[in-house]
Amino acid sequence: MPKPDELLVNVAALVESGQSNQMSLTVVTGGAVITGRLAPEAVWRQRVSEVLTDSARLGEFSAVFTAMPRMEGPPTHLHFHVARILQGTVGIPETGGMYRVSIEDVSAWTVGDFSYSDH
Repeated sequence: MPKPDELLVNVAALVESGQSNQMSLTVVTGGAVITGRLAPEAVWRQRVSEVLTDSARLGEFSAVFTAMPRMEGPPTHLHFHVARILQGTVGIPETGGMYRVSIEDVSAWTVGDFSYSDH
């Protein structure tokens, strides 16, 4: 099991402690490039819960995201919102999505988000 990047763990911890969603980050994980803004886990969970609550078919799953586990130790996951998976010149989804990525699975990262264009 690889040791997570300490610098990336510190970035995630700062996002968690400040309850800020302004840190833009791009990561490579499992061959995918994900770019967007980090959110504290509680904020991310609340937003996912709201989306599920509004769904006629998936509303029953919203409660899973509102139960917040007690945080012990450093963060283990990055929580992206308004994020996109980059594929060529396209970002999927266009409107941005909610992604949870294990810090252990990040093979490369950079501060900032990448924009893309079809021009």
